Formats: sequence, C-alpha cells, structure tokens
Amino acid sequence: MMNKNVEAAINEQIRREEFSSRLYLSMAIWCEANGFPGAAAFLYRQTDEERMHQLKFVHYVNDRGGKAALMALDKPVADFTSLLDVFQQVMKHEEYITASINELYGVTLEQKDYTTGNFLQWYINEQIEEEKTMSTILDKIRLVGEDKAGMFHIDKDLSAMAAAAAPVPQL
Repeated sequence: MMNKNVEAAINEQIRREEFSSRLYLSMAIWCEANGFPGAAAFLYRQTDEERMHQLKFVHYVNDRGGKAALMALDKPVADFTSLLDVFQQVMKHEEYITASINELYGVTLEQKDYTTGNFLQWYINEQIEEEKTMSTILDKIRLVGEDKAGMFHIDKDLSAMAAAAAPVPQL
C-alpha cells in the first residue's frame, strides 16, 4: 500500500502537470493566433508531453495501491505581449515544476519511500532537459530582439524542434 503522504504529494503533482498541459495549450493558441506557427507546434507538443507526465504519475499511484485524484484547476493565462513573454513564462513555469518535483522527492525521503524516489529520477532528469531547452530558446529570442527576420527564423527553428522530437509515448 502506498504511503498516504506520498500519495497526497503525487496527487498534487498530478494537478500541477495537468495545469502545465493547459498552460502550454493556452500559449500555443496565442502563438498560433499571433503568427508564430512554429512556436505553436512546439507548445502543442509540450502540451501533449505534460499530459503524458501527468498520466505517468496517475498510473504509478494506481499501480502502487494508491488512488490517483484529479483536482480543480485555475484558468491559465491567455494573453501575452510577445514571443519573448511566452517563453519567459514557460521558463518560470518549468523552474516551478522543477522545485515541485524536488519537493516531492523530499517527501519520499522523509517517508523512506525509496521506490518512489527512484521513480522520480526520470522526472528530475527530464526537468534538467526542459530548463536547458527553454534557456536556449530564450537566448535565441533575446539575441534577435525585435528583428522580424530573426523572429521568423526562430519560429522555423521551433517548428523543426517540434517535428524532430521523438513522439510523445502513449501510456
């Protein structure tokens, strides 16, 4: 049977992953409506990836004898001032999720649930990659500033990144 403190903490993480998916969907919609189809494709892919992260937690809880739970979500922000604003908010959110995963890992250590701690290693590594990717995207956006040709190329790069990424695994 799963430790109740760990189960509650994972259920909170399920909520956060579900919100991440909705936040990135909102951002993708904004990008698509504002002439950034490559950024939209990238963020639609992120939406799917966050949903798979959520489902991975759901299955883990249920497989370990706990019960995954869904919770109410806040409405994600839908208006952005620029592509830079979008990706600054993505980075801020990824840092929040990293802190959340680390907090969850701390709960597993406190409860001596080393199996779940081991399970979380995948998420810890994933967050390192996510932050690195978003940092690189932000560096490129800042480099081109307001240059429309530069933004066009960044959008094409984001489209290529979305297309080249491995398919999101279905659970």
